[in-house]
Amino acid sequence: MKILKAVFSRMTFMILAAILEILIIVSIFKWFGQQAGWIEGVLRLLSVVIVLMIIKNSRHLSSDMMWIVGIMLFPVPGTAVYLLLGANLLSSRTYRSIQVSTHKAKKYYQQNEDVLYELDNAAPHLKGQFRYISTDAGFPFYRNTGFDYYGLGDTGYPVMLEEMKKAEKFIFLEYFIIEEGEMWNAMLEILEQKAKEGVDVRVMYDDLGSFMTLSGKYASQLEKNGIKCIPFNRINPVIGIIMNHRDHRKIMVIDGRVAFSGGVNIADEYINTKKKYGHWKDNVIRVRGKAVWSYTVMFLTHWNALSKEKDVNFEAFRGYYEEGPADGWIAPYGETPLDDEITAQYIYMGILNQANDYVYIYTPYLIIDSELINALILAAKHGVDVRIMTPGIPDKKLVWYITKSYYKTLIQGGVRIFEYVPGFVHSKVFVSDDTTAAVGTINLDYRSLYLHFENGTYLYGSEKIADIRDDYLQACAQCNEISLEECWTGPLTEFALCVLRLFAPQM
Repeated sequence: MKILKAVFSRMTFMILAAILEILIIVSIFKWFGQQAGWIEGVLRLLSVVIVLMIIKNSRHLSSDMMWIVGIMLFPVPGTAVYLLLGANLLSSRTYRSIQVSTHKAKKYYQQNEDVLYELDNAAPHLKGQFRYISTDAGFPFYRNTGFDYYGLGDTGYPVMLEEMKKAEKFIFLEYFIIEEGEMWNAMLEILEQKAKEGVDVRVMYDDLGSFMTLSGKYASQLEKNGIKCIPFNRINPVIGIIMNHRDHRKIMVIDGRVAFSGGVNIADEYINTKKKYGHWKDNVIRVRGKAVWSYTVMFLTHWNALSKEKDVNFEAFRGYYEEGPADGWIAPYGETPLDDEITAQYIYMGILNQANDYVYIYTPYLIIDSELINALILAAKHGVDVRIMTPGIPDKKLVWYITKSYYKTLIQGGVRIFEYVPGFVHSKVFVSDDTTAAVGTINLDYRSLYLHFENGTYLYGSEKIADIRDDYLQACAQCNEISLEECWTGPLTEFALCVLRLFAPQM
């Protein structure tokens, strides 16, 4: 029975359809090439032109190297696949809808100039970073009137449930993975009850992220219970580059007064009630006050793009509350692959470039380009204690080997690498100098930095940043610091890793 279920599963159908589509496209190009020598010559010339255009227009050449090598080695099929994906990118309805919705939503991100003035005076040496986030990236700073950092999903999850129970107007959830189990079932019970009470409940999950955990009809099941639901960027048999851009965000907004984010998805391993890869080290951040508005806008931007509703009234979901004393400043921000701005990487590099004492980093995957490698090493050479914590027990062996392939270069440059012995690190955090932190969904890998929709929270000047630092140091005590000697491998392994690194942007 299980074998038949696997054979006729949705995933099997999608994989076979995708393979068939690629074979058809490549066959058509080959057939044209066989009809006349000049056609193949044109295709080969076109492959050279495409490679030159990629090099000329690339913002991150390391991630485009896979296309360059593929097209040069296999000009006709390589060009065919590239044109297929590129054409779908331009014609994708999902792509256009998100772009339009994102453009319309910009008017809701309004920077209070008094807040920015206070921030500039508090840290004039970081003025460039603040201006980049608020002006170029377009995400305003707010006075921080309340955030809490939970260093495990186990401790953040009960707080999420309590806040959900208090909802009176709306609950928004946007997650990469939702899986039925103890965590989701407890949330779902609250959501269904709140929907009966008239609370506006909306759920958005990534269709690929939840491909193995939810049925293709799960959204309809939720709708029957009064919960509005959208699977983000539904997987379909017609492959296209937009299918590669997933919603990796983790956002919960309740009544516009409180928001949650961090690394935690909604599945039992994230709260350690199910052990898959040892102890799961993750985090949840709770934000209260005016900064919640940016999370609300982020959620509604995607909802507006993908739902059947037209021009959702964002202002109807603005929270109202009395603003208490401020403790530093906060700027929730998003990352999208549909523009030329690499917001998350620039924020991470800004933290590295401006650190004086330390930068501590959590990341489950370490697959980065030369620009970030050089920024990490330069910070270390400036005397900054740069540490990167990665998993001791991997969730994806192949990605783990690629992650380890970066160790030698970084350690030789003065960066310290720690592997979390008890299990898997899923947190995505930068914390620096007891003054600055970035907590969110953005891994140090190509997919998060360039391909996925992501979100993060930039923090400055709060006393609670010390909680993030202390959490990191406590985790370090359970780590193995990697020595240079542990990084040496044989020539065959080195060659294999070189080949794997070529395809790293898609892993």
